[in-house]
Amino acid sequence: MVNRGYFVVNGITWVRVIAFPFLVLLIYLDRQDIFKWLLGICFFTDLIDGMLARKLKVASVFGTKLDSIGDDLTILAGILGVWFFKQDFLIEQRWTIGVMLVLFVLQTLLAFIRYGRITSFHTFLAKLAALLQGTFLLLLFFTQSPFYPLFYVAAIVTTLELIEEIILVMLLNEWRANVRGVFWVLRNR
Repeated sequence: MVNRGYFVVNGITWVRVIAFPFLVLLIYLDRQDIFKWLLGICFFTDLIDGMLARKLKVASVFGTKLDSIGDDLTILAGILGVWFFKQDFLIEQRWTIGVMLVLFVLQTLLAFIRYGRITSFHTFLAKLAALLQGTFLLLLFFTQSPFYPLFYVAAIVTTLELIEEIILVMLLNEWRANVRGVFWVLRNR
């Protein structure tokens, strides 16, 4: 018998996946006023689904994969929102954002080559990067001007996190979920 908590946690995660086309539609309709709130809900669900899964003891490989998809779609929606609603900022920071984008594409390609799917490592750095990215993006949409110190901290942590994921893809011969980080993988070898 499946624990009901499994359905609750995955339902919360599905919010991000299902919200993605609506976020894109809101961008198309030029409705930043609604877009920023739905994006905020998506980031909130990202904060609580993993904690609930661990607390209710319903963490699963499916849930981990779904969470990674939801995370990527939420960040993609945020980037699309920046592209259409805050284009001046995007142009101004194109090199910083470009480096992170190249690292993300490289990490994703390496994971597909190595494992045939995206990673779901959920390292400590990945969790911190997601928190910083989400906070920055929400502030960007809810305030008049970007908070640059937070952007640069988020960019540095995200860059380090992507480099760590690339290293993990090279270190781990088989796909694994919920890896703490490179230090723990090397320590357990």
